Amino acid sequence: MLSGKRIVLGVTGGIAAYKAVFLLREFQKAGAVVRVTMTPSATRFVGLETFASLSQNEVAVEIFPDDTQSTDWTRHINWGEWADLFVIAPCTANTLSKIASGISDNMLTSTVLAARSPILICPTMDGEMYESPTVTENLRKVQEFGYHVLEPASGFLASGLEGKGRLPEFEDILEKASEIIGSIEGPLKGKKVVVTAGPTREFIDPVRFISNPSSGKMGFAMAEAAKRLGAEVKLIHGSVTAPIPEGIHTTSITSAAELFEAVKTHADADVIIMAAAVSDFTPSKTYSHKVKKESGSSSIELSKTTDILAWLGENKKSDQVLIGFAMETEDLIQNATKKLSKKNTDWIVANSLSTEGAGFEVDTNHVHLISKDSDTEFSGTKQKVAELVLGEIFRK
Repeated sequence: MLSGKRIVLGVTGGIAAYKAVFLLREFQKAGAVVRVTMTPSATRFVGLETFASLSQNEVAVEIFPDDTQSTDWTRHINWGEWADLFVIAPCTANTLSKIASGISDNMLTSTVLAARSPILICPTMDGEMYESPTVTENLRKVQEFGYHVLEPASGFLASGLEGKGRLPEFEDILEKASEIIGSIEGPLKGKKVVVTAGPTREFIDPVRFISNPSSGKMGFAMAEAAKRLGAEVKLIHGSVTAPIPEGIHTTSITSAAELFEAVKTHADADVIIMAAAVSDFTPSKTYSHKVKKESGSSSIELSKTTDILAWLGENKKSDQVLIGFAMETEDLIQNATKKLSKKNTDWIVANSLSTEGAGFEVDTNHVHLISKDSDTEFSGTKQKVAELVLGEIFRK
């Protein structure tokens, strides 16, 4: 999502300014082109030459530069028009106050006023400062302006105290930046996307149930990737071990029957991604009490659950995109291709439990994205695979 994007990185005068050097590199690794503007006090923590060398661009500090800087005093206008995104990380309480008040006494704050792009502010300061009424009010004001704010992380601070005020992790900043850009120009902008994730549980009695080891990680990654592409995402998930994504509307279900009812409610979505590991069978008889070993049967009669993906395929709208998942232990491509046709899906994301680094409960995956006329392989973390899969489908 950040590949080829133009980012202005604003660095202000806090101890976390040194981390902005590494953040710059992370943006570059993601394919972004970065220019850096610093407040005068930020230069007391990190030298201009460091950012200039890494960004391969001049670093702007003052509107009216001295002899060592460019004579172009309209750079704040040019940079404001150039950027796809303006990220201020770290943003001190002082700079936050200036932004909230419209003060433009240096290159960074002037570029904020001239910016035509979204602005992402990462407030970073001591915990007591962050919780102060003035900072709270200034954060409220900048968000009313339409600026994006990424809350600081908690932990040990430069003061030696512990609290909320640390610069967020780089991956969190990049994820937020991708989400902001995706919401503006992503291929799923304005689209409603439903994603199912995790396992279902088919209870025998209050203690025992039939299920599978799905953690929900792949489905969650698909939901987050869809959101970064601009979609309005509805996530329906079973009982999962992975952390539930923030900022996405979620519904929790338990059984395959509950999942079916939830999916039917949103069956008119533009895109449906069935990543959940749904039980194929459910006990024909259930008990309201724990079945004792002495009195229980050694066999359980099972009934088939509703084939939700098949139902979606039968009721699919002409302009709807239906994406199914196939987990196999043998004949991966053959079985996945058969599922694609039988269930009337547009795409199948297929992976095999026999492939190292793929399948349940791990953080990586190796998949085949299969359509009627293509078979493309993707590998990496589940977040990366999700981005590649949706990128392949929706950027054609």
